[in-house]
Amino acid sequence: MGLRSSVSVRSKPLFRRHLQAMKARKVFGVSLSLLLINLAAIMERADENLLPSVYKEVSEAFNAGPSDLGYLTFIRNFVQGLASPLAGVLVVNYDRPKVLAIGTFCWALSTAAVGGSQQFPQVALWRAVNGVGLAIVIPALQSFIADSYMDGVRGAGFGLLSLVGTLGGIGGGVVATIMAGQEFWGMPGWRCAFIMMATLSSLIGLLVFLFVVDPRKAVGVNHAAGYNLDRDELIEKGNARVSSVWFESWMATKAVIKVPTFQIIVLQGIVGSLPWTAMVFFTMWFELIGFDHNSTAALLSLFATGCAMGSFVGGLIADRMSQIYPPSGRIMCAQFSAFMGIPFSWFLLKVIPQSVSSYFTFAVTLLLMGLTISWNATAANGPMFAEVVPAKHRTMIYAFDRAFEGSFSSFAAPLVGILSEKMFGYDSRSIDPINGSPREAFALSRGLLSMMAIPFGLCCLFYTPLYKTFRRDRDNVRLGTLKEEEMI
Repeated sequence: MGLRSSVSVRSKPLFRRHLQAMKARKVFGVSLSLLLINLAAIMERADENLLPSVYKEVSEAFNAGPSDLGYLTFIRNFVQGLASPLAGVLVVNYDRPKVLAIGTFCWALSTAAVGGSQQFPQVALWRAVNGVGLAIVIPALQSFIADSYMDGVRGAGFGLLSLVGTLGGIGGGVVATIMAGQEFWGMPGWRCAFIMMATLSSLIGLLVFLFVVDPRKAVGVNHAAGYNLDRDELIEKGNARVSSVWFESWMATKAVIKVPTFQIIVLQGIVGSLPWTAMVFFTMWFELIGFDHNSTAALLSLFATGCAMGSFVGGLIADRMSQIYPPSGRIMCAQFSAFMGIPFSWFLLKVIPQSVSSYFTFAVTLLLMGLTISWNATAANGPMFAEVVPAKHRTMIYAFDRAFEGSFSSFAAPLVGILSEKMFGYDSRSIDPINGSPREAFALSRGLLSMMAIPFGLCCLFYTPLYKTFRRDRDNVRLGTLKEEEMI
């Protein structure tokens, strides 16, 4: 007895140190995974902002007007929307780090190919491939964050992802805009920017594949238990694995689409995404006004900084509001943010004189606009999606959200070009490559206003039914989760 007691006493400190070491390794692994996930988000947003930042140079290189450039954005967004459910199917069968790496390599390849394209149809083809890569990555990123944070702080988690992603968008946009006006080794700067971005994206994709750990693998995470059991059952089916994967994907699809909260958020998202898609013309608009590359990059960086800060602060505010008003706090934050898009769009595009002398007014307006109109995804959409479906369906709900929103919002960019050319008299042949064109800038601003102010108002209105449906859908999921845990 004495010997056994002695061994037991001696082993307790060792056991405690072992547990502490395991906990430290787990915390380090989670921190490293979140760091690399945020780096992937940075590169994803940088890649998204790359082409719009060099619209003017691409227009000159391929003799393309606003409607042609709008079609490039349309092609990528439309393909991205159609391919988004692919992310949900892949995540059923593979860990998310592998899925993220596949998507990252896909968009890196297409980005490099755009930089080397010699004809406009080639650019269009590779933009479509780029849409497939983003379709795989974005839903997987969102569900990764949803599984990594609890309900009460999920807004902050999505806000942080948006914050670092927007910083990547700033970096990508600024670098591309500055490089666009130069040449490197006899190659136009905008082409070098695409090749450089593709190289960095490939590196991040490799790091994600090697070092990121899916939160579903964490031992003792209750909300992932259901998913792991389903996945184990699929693996055990051997030869029937493929059919089982498709069956599981189909069941997840039906479960997601029939949720009323999902339907309403997608409806507002289809309309609410239109202004953000139209904003890809901001770079071209400022250059048409007469701002040089550096001034344009600075203005857009202020707007992106405002959006980055606003998305994070909006997520924090919504977390707090959801604690005070659990059923409606996030919805109120989203409606406030959508409504603020109306006065800011009107003031930016119609009230401020379109002249280089209005630089300071443009700068302040863009910063404040970004701070207030960027809350919806982090304050409401992302966190609410995570609460109205079981954990195992989270990637699928984010995938279908991107499918519907991306497909319909992709029409905004070509519509801006068509309105500018057909209704407001934009003529790409009369543009001065150095000094810009105030007349064409005015026409483009009217096209932008048409695709921003009205959709922002409709977006605000379409959030209203959530006051009735969100609480019911959330309670149904919580009740179902409790029943599953009791059965286990």
